[in-house]
Amino acid sequence: MEKRYNFTQIEKQMQEFWEQKQIYKFNPDAKGQVYSIDTPPPTVSGSLHIGHLFSYTQAEMAARFRRMQGQNVFYPFGFDDNGLPTERLVEREEGIRANALPRSEFIEKCRRTTEKYENEFKTFWNSLGFSVDWASEYQTISPEVQKISQELFLELVKMGKAYTKESPVLWCTECRTSIAQAELDTTDIESTFNYVPFYVDGYPLEVATTRPELLYGCVCLFVNPSDERYQQYIGKSAVVPLYDYEIPIYTDEKVCIDKGTGVVMCATFGDSTDAEWYDEHSLPYRKVILPDGSIDNDVPHIGGLSISDARKTIIRLLDEHRLLFKSETITHAVGTHERCGKPVEIIPSRQWYIDILSERERFLKAADEINWYPSNMKSRYIAWVENLKWDWCISRQRYFGVPFPVWYCKNCGEPVFAEKDQLPVNPLETEYKGICRCGCPEFIPESAVFDTWATSSITPQINERLGLKLTPMSMRTHAHEIIRTWTFYTIVRSLYHTGEIPWNDLMICGFILARKGEKISKSKSNNELDPKYLISAHSADVLRYWTAGARLGTDTFFSPDELEVSKRFITKLWNASKFAISHLQDIDTEQTPDLLPVDRWIIERVNETAANAARLLYEYEIGSAKHEIDNLFWKDFCDNYIEIVKERLYKPDIHGAEERKSGQYALYYALLNIMKLYAIYVPHITEYIYQEYFLQYEKKVSIHLTHWVKPSQIDNEIILFGENLKNIIFEMRKYKSERNLSMRTEMDFLNIHTDRCFEEWFILTEKDIKACTRAAKINYIFE
Repeated sequence: MEKRYNFTQIEKQMQEFWEQKQIYKFNPDAKGQVYSIDTPPPTVSGSLHIGHLFSYTQAEMAARFRRMQGQNVFYPFGFDDNGLPTERLVEREEGIRANALPRSEFIEKCRRTTEKYENEFKTFWNSLGFSVDWASEYQTISPEVQKISQELFLELVKMGKAYTKESPVLWCTECRTSIAQAELDTTDIESTFNYVPFYVDGYPLEVATTRPELLYGCVCLFVNPSDERYQQYIGKSAVVPLYDYEIPIYTDEKVCIDKGTGVVMCATFGDSTDAEWYDEHSLPYRKVILPDGSIDNDVPHIGGLSISDARKTIIRLLDEHRLLFKSETITHAVGTHERCGKPVEIIPSRQWYIDILSERERFLKAADEINWYPSNMKSRYIAWVENLKWDWCISRQRYFGVPFPVWYCKNCGEPVFAEKDQLPVNPLETEYKGICRCGCPEFIPESAVFDTWATSSITPQINERLGLKLTPMSMRTHAHEIIRTWTFYTIVRSLYHTGEIPWNDLMICGFILARKGEKISKSKSNNELDPKYLISAHSADVLRYWTAGARLGTDTFFSPDELEVSKRFITKLWNASKFAISHLQDIDTEQTPDLLPVDRWIIERVNETAANAARLLYEYEIGSAKHEIDNLFWKDFCDNYIEIVKERLYKPDIHGAEERKSGQYALYYALLNIMKLYAIYVPHITEYIYQEYFLQYEKKVSIHLTHWVKPSQIDNEIILFGENLKNIIFEMRKYKSERNLSMRTEMDFLNIHTDRCFEEWFILTEKDIKACTRAAKINYIFE
């Protein structure tokens, strides 16, 4: 082995070896229980950052672990390359707006962009040493996946679970499309509470509002039925300031008595409560805000203005007309679109929905059938489902997505649907051949496309396109912020389409934070730590080892300084292996010698660690398992065992040839199995060491096709003996260190305090102890 580990050459060499030998190719007929992973298809919305490296790598380690437990791992990968995130990427990179180009031209730009980024993503995952079977790769925009998505949509229509209606919908004026509740973020913004008079019987009734630009859209006032201040107003009419038309005064228990004046104006639409009242009280609609974020031209005073300019104008006019009693600066939470960060409006529009509200209890029950890792993430899911207010809006007024296989009768508006053998179909390019029930032969194609989640929510079914029965899949992994979207939506679709939960286990990862509370993301300015650079500068294994350090589900901070520990580990693993292998050149692996106690101890510690780490990894505690292995490697193997056995390996003429063989056997066993334990974390260096030395004795072509040792039981007595021995070594080192003595300083004698049951083992280990401690004589003091 070389003096230093050259990762720049070796990591690439190992990746090429794995590809050439098809080490990770899934064979459905192979031995072992199938362990299937529902990997999140990364959204093609920009370059990958270290946050992706963190969560995807933790899951990849789980895949490697299962493979080394003898399971037949199905580890597919896909790309979520359609919908709004991809379109926004193209708009940013090209400096254009989608609606400024012919639809076909913009879609072609999207296709070229996704192909470029997917090639980059794939190269990146491979550079990290991912054990993915790329033969099972998919793209959510591909004709194959479009067919599956459209087919399952039609299935929902037949079930009565997908429907279309005209109603208030969440709308992003920046992205010019409807959105779903799950795409809402909440942002605190500075605004004003404006107190204005609505006149009732000639007297002012004071109302506080943050949305004065919606005065023209006001359709009624609400008070709480238990608010004694306003009992005399209930059932009367009020005059809207500036616009001088009358509206009724109603009661509703949702009115907060302590907020503002306790009188609330209901406009179409200021917020989700306005939308609820609109349905519950059968209120009229007054148009104010248009889909592009401007005010309708028919609105007096502010027609044609932007929302922010309209608000300023109305406040000025109210003040000029002495209709602004006071204005308070406040900070309040508003709903924003997670994709662009702009405040979300509510406007009426015809959209497609999937029914989720009627099956809320079913979705809550499903949570109990899934194993959540960590378990506390289940509460986030439950809170989300319990607080759902809207059915899932799945239509988007965009271009690059899976088309709805729907046309509408030109006469009566009734929707008609494609046949299964037509799929995939784009109704904008294919005429509907048929006659509506009303007798009309002409049809208008649907121009909207599926929300990207409507397709990525069926990844278990997409994975089954290869002919495998996978549902429920073994494991789904992703970060905690998409529990409300990807977790929830996939549970919905799986229950509707298969009647089963989509997976048995959920592995929920945390975030990488740049500074306290700030997530690293593609849209922030804190992503200067390019993971491609970090890999080229520090190595994939160094990054992987660092990634494994965090507790599952918890957020962690990152800076390049964090990698120093990982680098020291790689150096230590290389040097320890180099030392061990130098003493194993003449080993006879066909013979098992009589083992000395200290050799039995290190073997048993390896077995114990394998069992403990496996127990943790079956619960996806990647970091806790690594901590167990680190303790074995650093403290037991390097700091103690190698130092204890070193002279016996160098000097068989003093210690005996058979005693040396005992040490060789234990050294081989310990190093090989430590390599296996670390292989899931640092696959490149462990594979290289395996190929350089162990391959000549082992049957498997790759260390990643070997299995971890699975001890039937652990010899706790020999473990306890080893702990006693370690304490003795520790006290000797402490004694010399406190007196500024070299560890090689000879000692006249060494007193060993121990239990008499260990007497024989200590006597058999005496030569090793003397060599390690430089003690001329050993005195035993039995307790």
